[in-house]
Amino acid sequence: MRSAYMLLFLLLASALSGCASVNLFRDYSEPLREFTLEGTAEPKVVLITVRGTLETGPDEETFREAPGIVQETVSQLDKAAADPSVKALVLAVDSPGGTATASDILYGELLAWKEKTKAKLVVCMLEVAASGGYYISLPADVIVAHPTTITGSVGTIFIRPKVVGLMDKIGVDVDVTKSGVNKDMGSPFRQPSREEVEMFDGIVGDMNSRFLSLVAKHRNLSDENMRQVSTARVFTANQARKVGLVDEIGNIDFAVATARKQAGLPENARLVVYRRTEYADDNPYNSLLTRMASQPTLVDLGAAGDLLRRRTGFYYLWEPGY
Repeated sequence: MRSAYMLLFLLLASALSGCASVNLFRDYSEPLREFTLEGTAEPKVVLITVRGTLETGPDEETFREAPGIVQETVSQLDKAAADPSVKALVLAVDSPGGTATASDILYGELLAWKEKTKAKLVVCMLEVAASGGYYISLPADVIVAHPTTITGSVGTIFIRPKVVGLMDKIGVDVDVTKSGVNKDMGSPFRQPSREEVEMFDGIVGDMNSRFLSLVAKHRNLSDENMRQVSTARVFTANQARKVGLVDEIGNIDFAVATARKQAGLPENARLVVYRRTEYADDNPYNSLLTRMASQPTLVDLGAAGDLLRRRTGFYYLWEPGY
């Protein structure tokens, strides 16, 4: 806590003095630049990492908002699409999923990128590629899971806060004037009616049908394997390969080699990434696009903080901590 106060003091002192030498934030003003991680041949394999919860909005840093995961990923896809030397893309996915809309946007952007470029797409799953993290992997020509990856969770969940019990305890009530009987459905201030529960079940079912239909379209699973997948359970890498959710098991180097092979490229085809700043000793496991001098965190609530920030909505998300 003492260090957090010190960082805040430095920030305020810098602002008051007009000093420009102290930068506590990431710099997003620079355009994305290409950096080569390995290889010397002209054709390129681009590595893009999608890490964290998928949301359409910006990331909320301590003192300001930053570009969100959808915006940053699409920016990289656009840059890769504009380069005719790019013959393949490795998408490293480390995500438990997120909102249904964010997942669907990235799925659509990856499909459009493949159609526009005619390049190959290989997904490399890292720690977790579940629910929406699996959803965005579906356009891949080959899905590679790390030996310790957790994937699957093909399902939909409706998350909403509920404070009606707390309000009863502290003697607080909310008056609502509404134009229709269902106008406040999903309100955290009262228990849902049976009809509302049925309507929410219908919405979840409709969104989940889309998810399952896309899995069936891209993965061609047997009826028995599809039944297992539709329970929304998670799988290890070996289990996922047995039911047909992934194609291969290997690390990120294996995924890059697979992308080169899929695109018919030489073994020394360049592996490139897009960054706003240069990193010494850069490697494929670096998911940062922009360097920061320091990022102050005044209060870190961990998983509880993530839960408090979670907006009411429909998610393709695996969140066992909650």
